[in-house]
This record gives sequence, C-alpha cells and structure tokens, in this order.
Amino acid sequence: MRLATWNVNSIRSRADRVLAFLARSGTDVLAIQETKCRDDQFPALPFELAGYEVAHVGLSQWNGVAILSRVGIEDVEIGFPDQPAFGDPPVREARAIAATCGGVRVWSLYVPNGRVLDDPHYHYKLEWLARLRDAAEGWLAADPGLEAALVGDWNIAPLDTDVWDPALFAGRTHVSPAEREAFAAFARAGWTEVTREHLPEPGKYTYWDYTQLRFPRNEGMRIDLAYATPALASRVTGVEIDRNERKGKGASDHVPVILDLA
Repeated sequence: MRLATWNVNSIRSRADRVLAFLARSGTDVLAIQETKCRDDQFPALPFELAGYEVAHVGLSQWNGVAILSRVGIEDVEIGFPDQPAFGDPPVREARAIAATCGGVRVWSLYVPNGRVLDDPHYHYKLEWLARLRDAAEGWLAADPGLEAALVGDWNIAPLDTDVWDPALFAGRTHVSPAEREAFAAFARAGWTEVTREHLPEPGKYTYWDYTQLRFPRNEGMRIDLAYATPALASRVTGVEIDRNERKGKGASDHVPVILDLA
C-alpha cells in the first residue's frame, strides 16, 4: 500500500493537481488537510470516477479534512474522543477524520496552528494534542497489534533542523518547548514517527511560505509528519517528500509526504 498525506490548502482550487498526483504517484490512500469547504462543496465525483472512495468533514471555508482510498473505506469516524472545541460559542472544528483502509486505521489530522504564544488558540492547540495523545495511547493499549497511522499537518517543527532558520523562529509557535513536548508525548505512548526514521537529513521540508521566495531559497519547515503504531511502523519500507508538488502555478504551500508499506 502507498499512503500519503497532503495539506492541499483548498481542495476546490487544487482538485486537478490532486488527481494528477494520485495518477502519477500510484497512491492508494491519501489523507488531506485544509480542504476549506463544507461536505456538500467537496468535489467528490472526479475522485470517485478515478476509483477512490471519499470520506470528508468540513464545516465552513476553514479547516476540513478528508481521506481518499482505492482500497476501501470502512468505519469512518469524525473527530477523536474528547476532542476539544474552540471559539464562542465553542465548536468542535473539522480537524480529524479516520477510516480503515486496506486494513490500516488512517487518521487525517489538521492540528491547530496556535497563532502566537499568548493567544487562546495556542492553549487550545496544546489541549487538542494532549487529548489526541490520550486517545492514541488508549487505542494501542486496547490492541497492541493495531496497524494505525496519525498523519497530517501537525503545525509543529519537532527539531531545530526542521526550520530553515531556528533563530528567526525563537519565541514563536511551532517550535516552542511545550509544542515539541506535546509532539514527543506520542512517542512515549508507543507510537513511532516514521518519516524521521527514513528521512533523517536536515533540510527535508514539507512547507514553504508563499512570500519572500521561500521555496526557491528552500527556506521551509518540516511540519507534515506521520506517527505509526509498532505493527504498522514495521511495514514502512520508505518515505518520500514530493517536493515537485510545490512547483508551478496553483501549488499548495505544503507538499505530499508518501509512505510505502510492505
């Protein structure tokens, strides 16, 4: 199986690019983030005609997550247990969706951004990650042989080598000690971040801002990542960051991260 994750930054703007990527890459299951549309606005038909089943949750022009699969979609789940809400009134945002595809439990995750360190959104982000970690620990405890993946846009650069200039990011979100600790907690819960195992080199970024020629200068961040249970991690034979998808007209600011499973 070939499993990929991609923050597409508006599926309606980039459906053609996603279809072309699926055909070119041979991806069987694609987890999508930041679809930026309601369920009734998701362009499902072209993907269905290409042989993919679709599961999506979107509430507005913000957030939104989906899973496309040509190896089946079963037991679709919207949100995880105790997923926090945000806003006034509080809303449980469209940031997590799961389905079993080809025997693998796939979670497509769009972790809150956090904005700035003194913003309520930052505390929401930490709580969101803590509740997800608790759920993930419980899933693995209940079934040690579980084959599952937590993939998506984590909005965290776990190491200094995951940003092009650590000094520039000092005192900002994505690199704060609390965020990095929240990310590392999944490893202590028994999960393995498999992209690092297969692509340990610095400078392997997955996101480049649209401004200031960040992409041509390779001034990026590595924030699209994949945690796997031990049973699934043992099946990962390779990981690829498809940097070419950041090129050309109409590109997302993120690129696909692809996992090959034996």
